[in-house]
Formats: sequence, structure tokens, C-alpha cells
Amino acid sequence: MKNPHPPAVDTPALLIDLDIVRRNLKEMQKKADECKVDLRPHIKTHKIPELAQLQLDLGARGITVAKVSEAEVMAEAGIKDIFIANQVVSETKLNRLAALSKKVYISVGLDSISAAEKLSATFAASGLTIEYLIEINSGLNRCGVLPGREAVELYQATDELPSLQFKGIFTHAGQVYAAGSLAEVMEVSRHESKTMVETARALKEAGANAEIVSVGSTPTMKIWQGQEGVNEIRPGNYIFHDAIQISLGVATVEECALSIAATVISRPSGERAVIDGGSKAFSSDKGAHGKEMASGFGIVLGKRATLARLSEEHGVMNLDPEELLEVGDTVRIIPNHACAVVNLFDRAYGMRSGEIVEEFKIAARGKSQ
Repeated sequence: MKNPHPPAVDTPALLIDLDIVRRNLKEMQKKADECKVDLRPHIKTHKIPELAQLQLDLGARGITVAKVSEAEVMAEAGIKDIFIANQVVSETKLNRLAALSKKVYISVGLDSISAAEKLSATFAASGLTIEYLIEINSGLNRCGVLPGREAVELYQATDELPSLQFKGIFTHAGQVYAAGSLAEVMEVSRHESKTMVETARALKEAGANAEIVSVGSTPTMKIWQGQEGVNEIRPGNYIFHDAIQISLGVATVEECALSIAATVISRPSGERAVIDGGSKAFSSDKGAHGKEMASGFGIVLGKRATLARLSEEHGVMNLDPEELLEVGDTVRIIPNHACAVVNLFDRAYGMRSGEIVEEFKIAARGKSQ
């Protein structure tokens, strides 16, 4: 990120460096191509249909979403191949999923016989079929069945249910965000792939063909060198990166495409300045899955400053007293967690060479259902 100076735009404003975005996307696509795997990026990071389409244009197989509502937004924008990497169990969402499946190819995650029965009943009643992937718990201890025997037992319990078609297995080794070093990131990545390959083998021995064996998080995929038996990766944050990725050692400031422009509204003392962006702009995220990874709420570019405190409308920066920063000046800050921050804005501004060239509506912002 060569130019730390924000362009002329009302603040707080979400800025996207489009040259860095393209470079990040091409780098991950190159890795997928070299490893001979499909890339199915998670769009919950950017939530912008135009950027999802760019990922597809550069070679992505399809996209991943977290919620039915995100899938609806992306389908409306013309994207035809969508995987919902989550459990869909409520009647309302299942009916929306069935309606959506009439328009686009859609598949869904599954981790229980109860969810499978609900999914089957809805699709059978509609005269439709849906493909599902069994979610495997590779260490995050969130959703997912345990690898090996539990995955086989779930497949066997769901195999005879009408309107369901087994497609494969997927996992998210999100525990990587608690890693204390790049070596730990590498170990989580190895474990993630090994777990999935062994589970696919157990399923094959039980007569089930896991056509898709899918892994993914930005940290594990950034250092991944491929694994025989894994054929799909699903990173999301890599399009932008953020301060947390920097703290893990898998990204640099120069690879961060997302920043927030904010205006200094007060300089009460030499050691303190206040900006017009608080928790409504930066979120209060300082780490993931229980580990605090950041010393502040973002990286202040080009200034000897730390964004130390947030209230809703104010951000308080601790400064070097010699730092030249006056009321009315603007600063640019890389947020800790890009995905959470994007969800706080209605629009983002695309930049090239420090100038705004495009405005994006964040169409899937707030789509939490």
C-alpha cells in the first residue's frame, strides 16, 4: 500500500485498492491452478457481486457463501454456482433454498441426520433434488462431525433419504486464527488436509464417493502447497487481507487492499487524537476464536499512531507527540478484520493510484439470515 494518504471523500469511508485486489486474486488462482484444485472463494469477506464476478472471471469454479440471503443476492446478480458452507434448518430458510435452487446450481453443508431429514422433506415436497457436503470438524470445534467414523455414519444415515445427493466433504480449520507463529499456521494447514484425505478414504471404503474434498481459510491456503486427495479450496479474506493476517505472518501491509479513511476531529493533547470512525466503522474485533491478536483496532498508515480505543462514533488514537496531525487531517487505517468491517458500510470506493475510480454497493451487507 504505497500511498497512505486518503483521497478526497467524506469519512469514515471504506476504500478498496483495486490493483492490490487483482494481484491478490491472481496469486490465489495461480496457486489453485498449480495445485490442480478448484478455487471456490468465500464472498462473506467482500459481499460485493462485482468482485465475486471478478473472481469467477479469473478462474474460480464458483463461490461460497455463509447464508441463504447472501446466496440470493449473488444469484440475483447472475452468479450461477453457489455453495452455502453452513447448516440450513429452519422452514423459512429451507423454502427459500428450494426456490433458489430452481434458478441456480446450489449445494449446502450438512452435519446431522436431523438437518438432513428437514432438508430432504422440503426438497422432496417441491419435487427437487439438492447436493450436500458433510461438514467435518478438523479442530475448530464449531459445526461439523468428527472425521472418520462419524462422517461415515452420517453418510449412511442420509444416503437413503429422498431428494438428497451426496457430493463430498468440507471443513474450515478456523482454529488457525489462534496460531502463535507461522510454523503453527503450517501445522494447522497440514492437519486440515490430512484429516480430510483420511475421511474421504474412510467414506470410499464404506462405498461413498466424495467427489469434492474441500478445505480452506486464508491463512492455511496462503502457505498451502497442495495435498493429493484435496480438490477444492475456499479462502475468503485473501482478496483484501487485514491486520490479523499480518499478525499471523501470512500477509504484508503491501498486500492489504482494504482501508478506512477517517478524519481527525479533535487533538486534545500531544499524545491523543480523535477520529470520526468508531466501532460503527472499525468493529471491535481484535482477534478471532478467543485470541486477541492486535494491539489496537487497525494499522494507521504513515503515522506513528495506534488506534487504541473505540466508542460508537469516535476512535481514539495514541500518538507520538511529535507526529504532525491536525484537526481536519485525514488518516488511512487497515482494519483488524476486513470481513466484519465491510458489513458495517453501505458502499465502498474502488481506487487506483490513490484516486477513486469506482463506487460499489455492498449488496450482501447485513444479509445474516
